[in-house]
Amino acid sequence: MPAASKVHDLTALFRTHMPVWPTAPLPVVEPVGFVPRDGYLVERITAFTHSGTHLDAPAHFLESGRTVDQIPPADLTGTGAVLDLRTELKGSTIPLAAVQKHWPKNFSPEIVLLETGWSHDRAPTKHYLYDFPGIEPGTAEWLVQKQVKGVGTDTLGIDPFSNSKFEAHKVLLGKGIWILEALDHLDSLQEGTAYTIVAAPLKLEGASGAMSRVFALES
Repeated sequence: MPAASKVHDLTALFRTHMPVWPTAPLPVVEPVGFVPRDGYLVERITAFTHSGTHLDAPAHFLESGRTVDQIPPADLTGTGAVLDLRTELKGSTIPLAAVQKHWPKNFSPEIVLLETGWSHDRAPTKHYLYDFPGIEPGTAEWLVQKQVKGVGTDTLGIDPFSNSKFEAHKVLLGKGIWILEALDHLDSLQEGTAYTIVAAPLKLEGASGAMSRVFALES
């Protein structure tokens, strides 16, 4: 594989008390070892596995779904594209027509990243935590038909917060399609350009998902 000409880091900075799903506890990163005192620096993390930029595995909503450690590495990489939907939002909904309009014309992405601009508002505010846009079940069904491996978003959830049934989650995860949430820096990518996307969640045994480092590689 030739070396990438540029690597884009699409991961939000993980930090103490960063905004997470409204009903989840705030993460804490606590230093427990200090070089002057102990001769080393080390930290302890207390957080939900779905904190910060993270991957939802099918087991998140499906009793028989694959856990994060059961997803093969080959399924976590692929040709990806960003869809710039920042001017297409309708309240808390990302319209299907907008996804179709911005779909690449010259290649078929295996991983699609939905850019809403929400990461620029990352803060513990009502707007960021509750008003973020998500896709409808019909859009999730359309993405299934496109045979994608994964779908990512720069919001806290692929469903809008108001969809307490998590219908888009269930459609995608039910077909084995993993979900990335709380991505960052999607505006560093160009719409219509093919990238190699690498999603690298922690390999946690039996977990419904995990915090992830996500890269987009330019060829």
